[in-house]
Amino acid sequence: MADQKRLAYSIIQFLHDQLQNGGLSPDAQESLEVAIQCLETAFGVSMEDQGLSVSQTLPEIFEAAVGKEPEHIQTNSEPVTPSEDDIAEAERLKTEGNEQMKAENFEAAVSFYGKAIELNPSNAVYFCNRAAAYSKLGNYAGAVRDCERAIGIDPNYSKAYGRMGLALSSLNKHTEAVVYYKKALELDPENDTYKSNLKIAEQKMKETPSPTGGPGGFDLAGLLNNPGFMSMASNLMNNPQVQQLMSGMISGGHNTMGAAGTSPSTNDLASLIQAGQQFAQQMQQQNPELIEQLRSQIRSRTPSASNEDQQE
Repeated sequence: MADQKRLAYSIIQFLHDQLQNGGLSPDAQESLEVAIQCLETAFGVSMEDQGLSVSQTLPEIFEAAVGKEPEHIQTNSEPVTPSEDDIAEAERLKTEGNEQMKAENFEAAVSFYGKAIELNPSNAVYFCNRAAAYSKLGNYAGAVRDCERAIGIDPNYSKAYGRMGLALSSLNKHTEAVVYYKKALELDPENDTYKSNLKIAEQKMKETPSPTGGPGGFDLAGLLNNPGFMSMASNLMNNPQVQQLMSGMISGGHNTMGAAGTSPSTNDLASLIQAGQQFAQQMQQQNPELIEQLRSQIRSRTPSASNEDQQE
């Protein structure tokens, strides 16, 4: 355990050095800070434990280890051209991965795409398809890495840029997502999904959190400042039935809400729900424009995958 703590200390020291050297984005800095806290908690060490330091830093140890590798390993950096049999088998594995995606067996799809990559690592489609599978599993960081690999192999692969945008949007990195959506559109100008997702990412990029803002950037402050909404809300709260129900709910136990300390009865909750439905109907009748505005805000929260779900 002592050696593990020394290794953990060296890693933490390396991460601290990266923070101090600068050149990292705010998101990257925050990620490193979280990583440091996790390591310190898991191994019970901190930068104050100077007794755990070793004579060489982690980069120095790594550099020394690389320098000791056999010469053939260092010089054999040229990509190996796969054989025709390997190419054919990789295509078969990719097709099987596509079938697993259709069946929503995303972990199996990741496995098949990974095997195809092992046989033919120069095919951008395999990385891009695996990125889609990673996204389905919620592994957006993995999706970003695979999209980067796909783009490195084929810089004109529009689908890789589109899937990168989706993964970054899921990580709430909307500024970066906009860049990739724009590149995807540059390569595929008629793609409606890219256009829609770019618009959503740009909108989210402009949104700034506020104390009255709801989840996902919902404009609660604007809603509360809407005279039509506030007028209808006032009418609802002045409804005697609603007042009686709310009074009983707050007190925790009057006749309308059952015995003290008990939960509201089913009938009372049904009455409250009915009152809410009446309020919604009233809003729809008196101010349909406001209702459409609310629906538009809700619909615009999530980027679409649509044609991105289609594997090659």
